[in-house]
Parts: sequence; structure tokens; C-alpha cells
Amino acid sequence: MKFALTGGHLTPALAVIDELKKDPSNEIIFLGRLYATEGDPSPSAESVVIPNLGIKFFPLSAGRLQRSFGRHSLPSLARVPIGVIQASVILSREKPSVVISFGSYVAFPTVVAAWVLGIPTITHEQTMRGGLSNRLIARFAKKIAVSWKESENFFPKNKVVVTGNPIRREILEIEKKRTQRPIIYITGGNQGSHIINENVAEVLPQLLGEFEVIHQTGSGEVYQDFEELKKKVESLPKRLQNRYIVSKWFNSSEVAEIFSRAWLVVSRSGANTVSELAALGIPAIFVPIPWASGDEQRKNAEVLSRGGGALILSEDKLSPRRLLAAIKHVIDNYPTFKKAAKTATKFISSDASKLIVEEAKKLVNNVEVSPFSDSAEN
Repeated sequence: MKFALTGGHLTPALAVIDELKKDPSNEIIFLGRLYATEGDPSPSAESVVIPNLGIKFFPLSAGRLQRSFGRHSLPSLARVPIGVIQASVILSREKPSVVISFGSYVAFPTVVAAWVLGIPTITHEQTMRGGLSNRLIARFAKKIAVSWKESENFFPKNKVVVTGNPIRREILEIEKKRTQRPIIYITGGNQGSHIINENVAEVLPQLLGEFEVIHQTGSGEVYQDFEELKKKVESLPKRLQNRYIVSKWFNSSEVAEIFSRAWLVVSRSGANTVSELAALGIPAIFVPIPWASGDEQRKNAEVLSRGGGALILSEDKLSPRRLLAAIKHVIDNYPTFKKAAKTATKFISSDASKLIVEEAKKLVNNVEVSPFSDSAEN
């Protein structure tokens, strides 16, 4: 069976790819964005990772679906029909049996093209509050898989199935390793977070005086955070330099190794990050993106913070002093935070990837005549 995957949320897609690869007869293609963000020449994570997995990657010109009107709105909107045409050509040539979408604006053209061509689609929503893209995609999708039961209210009830959020195999199979010195993992996700990076830079000497720090800056070229932090650490004494690892990006295996050692994670609170930390019972300090739709990142963060396994720092109140104080507070009270974080594992399903693949196969079996079969052409 041939599966076409699409969407801007790479982490759950990788988990589903793991599941699909268990059956050697499955074929996979991926339709995604070439660049990380509009106006940034940095390559997207999927354009790098997917080909390295031996999977065909097809770049799309996908316009962002925006709530407010700005100078990028018209050019971005104009790319939507272009993306639909591109996706139609790719799907017609590749002939997948089903499309699995992981939301975001980049998935929209592929799902519309699949609907026109009669190819069934299942889309996955990671957040508690249905995102704008997935609420539009839901009109064309046959099935909507959601991570949280609370998400059912945002989609047609007859299409919804609760699967949980797919978590990568490397993450689920982690064996925690004890380290003598606390290790802090700081990340802003694939694209990084400039505000987190600049606050960390201000207190880096103090952090390295007490902890080891692994820092993923993101690959954005607008602020040059990676380069600035490299300069910063090179000015420090050698003993502190040896306690700091910085990279633009870590692959799945590297993240799994980091999680196995991390005492604490400082990050944004995207649904995938929160799900992985909850599954592993790792305490966190979250800095939610304030402009996320419906304040979804704060709602995600509350999955851990409600039980006492995480702290939430609002971006508008974030400062180097507050960040340093929060990190020290968690480490000073580590047994309490660790115990609370472990209770969050009950909210996480380890079978989400399997359930999504099963639902996708059901859609194929329910299609009476494939749009690409001989009988459809006669």
C-alpha cells in the first residue's frame, strides 16, 4: 500500500513513518515545504530529514492560511492554488492509496488535491484546540485523528477518532541514565526560539557554573543565534566550555539520547514536545508561544504544570534572571518535580502511531473503487 504523508509537524510524522516501515510492502512519499519559514532561506527540517530516511520528498509552494491581513498575506494566499496544482500533479503521478496529514498550512493543498482526485485523507490534530489549518482540512478529510478527547468539540463528531499523539520509537524506548551533574536541555523546537536563546546567552556562565547544558538553537538565519552562542561560550574558561553542547538541530536518535540524560527541559510547549516529556516523566520549564492560536501552547503546557511537573514562564515576563531562578528552583526541588512529572504518563498513549495507520487502512478498504484503478478509467 502506498501512503502520501504531508504537513508541517514533523515529529508525529516520523513516529507514523516508524510504524509504516514495520511492513516492508508499504511505500511512503512526503509532500512538504522546502524552507523553514517564509522569507527565511534555511531549509525545513522535513526537506533534510525525509530524504535521509530513503523516502521521496516533494517540495510544495504552500501559502500560509492567516487570520490577520499583512504585507505577506496576498503573496501567501496566491501560493495556495499553486500548491494545489503541484500536489495534484504529484498525487496523480505517484498514485497513493491514502493521504495522512499532520496539519499546518503546508498540508492544505495536498488534502484539497487528494479530495479532488478521490483519494481518502486522515488528518491528525496534535493540540487540544483544533488549529485553523486542520479545521479547514476537516472539510475535505474522511477522518480526523485527535490527540486529546477535548479536541472532539472542534471537529465533526462523525469523523473524529481519539488516537493520542504519535511519539517516536526512539523516545518510547529510552532508558534513563543517571548523571552526577544535572543536565539541562534547552530547545526552541526545529525552528528554534530567539527569545529563549538570547535569555540563555545572558546567564550562560552562571548556568555552566552549576549544570551541564545541551542547547538546540534552531537553524534560522535572521538572528544568527547559533553563531552568537558559539562566540559566547568560546570566551568562557575551558572548564565551562566543556559543560556546553550547542547545535542548530539534533536528529531523532540524538534527541532520544539527550532525553535519556536530561534532568530538566526548557522549551516551547508545542503538543509534540509536551507529549514526549509527559511520556518520559521529565520535568520542564515551558515558555509558550503567545501568538499561538487560542493560546494553545499554554493549554498544552498545563498538561504537565497542573500536576506540578512543570513551570510556565510567560514570554512577556521572561528575563535572564527569572529563567535562571526557575531552573535553580526546579533542580533544588528536583524529587518533587520528578515525582509530579511521572504522573503525567497516564495521559499519553503509546499506540497512537499504530491507531492512525489502522484508521488510514480502513479508509482505503472503504473506498469502493480506487481513483487510479483500471476500472475507474473505463
